[in-house]
Amino acid sequence: MTPEQHLAATDSRMAALIARSLRYNIKSPVSTRPFDALAESIAYQQLSGKAAATIWSRVRALYPRRKYLDPKLVLETLDKRFRAAGLSRSKIAALKDLAAKTLDGTVPSARALARMTDEEIIARLTTVRGIGRWTVEMLLLFDLARPDIWPVHDYGVRKGFAKTFGRRKLPTPKQLLKFGEKWRPYRSIAAWYFWRALDNQGRA
Repeated sequence: MTPEQHLAATDSRMAALIARSLRYNIKSPVSTRPFDALAESIAYQQLSGKAAATIWSRVRALYPRRKYLDPKLVLETLDKRFRAAGLSRSKIAALKDLAAKTLDGTVPSARALARMTDEEIIARLTTVRGIGRWTVEMLLLFDLARPDIWPVHDYGVRKGFAKTFGRRKLPTPKQLLKFGEKWRPYRSIAAWYFWRALDNQGRA
């Protein structure tokens, strides 16, 4: 049974959502560098996609001809250069804390991440300044393709759930956690389809 078949079997409304939606297409990456993925997440926090992409491209331009960010170079970069690229002071502090915790081993390598459970990764990475549970859940879901991540605080998932099941009120995170039990071990895929439920409202 495929993940979609498992989810569709739980409710006819879920089956209808899956049938009309773009298929779940997140693939396990060849390799994900946690430092780079989380640094980009920090830059994107609380900004529109277009504005964040512009700022992030300026940050990356500080290190020309480098495919990956180097945490040592990030720590050595003057704050004023990051400010000129568009990062706020709080994001600069978060980025440098991420770099320091990458160098001291708090932020695991990609190889170490592969051996850790979802909750172990969340516990470790949320010790970084500016990195909360939701940010790590997005890393797990999109960058690491973990199949059973259930981001109950995500507005899009909550709204997509309400739309799919004809609810006038958004479910609370606690309610959504309970509803999600029936979709184990594919709650990441369920979340994907609830985001898809909002596609015709302009959400990618």
